Amino acid sequence: MTASIDADRALRVALLEDDLLLRDRVLLPGLRDFGFEVSGLETAAELHAHLKVQPTDIVVLDVGLPDQSGFMVARQLRSQSPSLGIVMLTGRGETPDRVRGLSEGADAYLSKPVEIELLAATLHSLARRVRGKNDPAAAAQGWRLDGGGWCLVAPSGGNVALTKSERRLFQRLLDSSGEIVTREALIATLTENVYDFDTHRLDSMIHRLRRKVAEACGERLPLIAVHGEGYVLNALR
Repeated sequence: MTASIDADRALRVALLEDDLLLRDRVLLPGLRDFGFEVSGLETAAELHAHLKVQPTDIVVLDVGLPDQSGFMVARQLRSQSPSLGIVMLTGRGETPDRVRGLSEGADAYLSKPVEIELLAATLHSLARRVRGKNDPAAAAQGWRLDGGGWCLVAPSGGNVALTKSERRLFQRLLDSSGEIVTREALIATLTENVYDFDTHRLDSMIHRLRRKVAEACGERLPLIAVHGEGYVLNALR
């Protein structure tokens, strides 16, 4: 069962992966840390049963499954649910496999091992396409949050998946766009134990966020450091 994707709620993802260690120790906690509502499944039969009772926005599936080929699963899903997002995540990274996966109905084809940030960004990008939000006019909104606040979107349309801490940090800066947000205010946003918080961690987070944005979007995050005071985000730039 699929449902229209609402920007104000978490994306509902069904993850079909029979490698239990990879699924339960890496992919599930990693995607949840990026704000996804994700269910882990082991077989194609479990996936089909899950989709009958659980609204799902995107399915992430492997090719090598114990009971059915992932290519066949993708073909069936695309036939049954044209609006469903489908991402293939597999160790089979050769060009013919990629071509086949996309031809069978997958929206994206990623090879293992994959960085969680890349997978999360792919899911957010796919969700925005499904929602029909790749609108050039959106650039007028400047830098903004999408996907329930879990996706930082640049004026160009590029997007970056955010962790829980990055989401809180950017939301605080966005709420005071054009104004100085003190370091103390940002730290208070990140933790209740402000006296035990290593202030260098804030600088590291901001450095990492800037780097992520530059690499993913090809443009600089308009975040200015004000010496001795804090930071200013010019969200409309």
